[in-house]
Amino acid sequence: MIPPGLENVEQQLLIWMLAMIRPGAAFIAAPMFGANAVPIQLRLVLALAVRIPSAAAVNMALPAAGIVSIPGFLMILSEVITGLALGFVIQIGFAAALVAGEAISNAMGLGFASMADPASGQASPAVGQFLSMLAMFLFLAADGHLALVSIIAESYQALPPGQSWISYSAIGGITKFGGLAFSAGLSIALPVGFALVLVQIIMAMIARSAPTLNLFAVGMPAALLAGVVLLGMATPVMADTISHTIRMALEQAQLLGGGGG
Repeated sequence: MIPPGLENVEQQLLIWMLAMIRPGAAFIAAPMFGANAVPIQLRLVLALAVRIPSAAAVNMALPAAGIVSIPGFLMILSEVITGLALGFVIQIGFAAALVAGEAISNAMGLGFASMADPASGQASPAVGQFLSMLAMFLFLAADGHLALVSIIAESYQALPPGQSWISYSAIGGITKFGGLAFSAGLSIALPVGFALVLVQIIMAMIARSAPTLNLFAVGMPAALLAGVVLLGMATPVMADTISHTIRMALEQAQLLGGGGG
């Protein structure tokens, strides 16, 4: 005989597990939270911590046919898509720093110099790593991690479980923001990249006037030195652009979590 008060324990556990899907998917797609160095157990704890206060305010109920049914599958799918979309928007904002780092590395002649990215586990340019870490520090300094948790929690009001399908306008908004983030990445790399192009032009003119000069032995150290100096001088400007891009990403995630596009 089931003790009184425990008749719906299984159903309540299923509801809790269902409510953890959205924040769990968001943390997988979001930067920093989705890094390989972050243990899965920690992500589960964070998802549960976000779920308890947010989903408690929403009257969640399992489909009448049960969780193992077509309506239950669609409900789970909608939660996964919503969570991934919220985290992916923030990831797009961070991608601007990687785009800038790729462009600057190629201009400095450091396209071959790569190191393991702790966030993704893949190789990326050294300058891209620097700008990615800078973006992460700016994200934390602006309380972006708390803003992301707040966006996920508030999304349950505008997009209740089972009714959280992403609209076409929201998909279009994410696509437009991706284009803006790419443009922002080029804008971040523009000060250093343009100066390095001028350095390359000057070296080409020197090589033209002195054909016997070993351009590879002279030009590459000059480009590296100029790149390091210019990178240090332009870091404050690039930090402002990265901060603006991160704010745009949070605003886009807020709009998406609010049911808009």
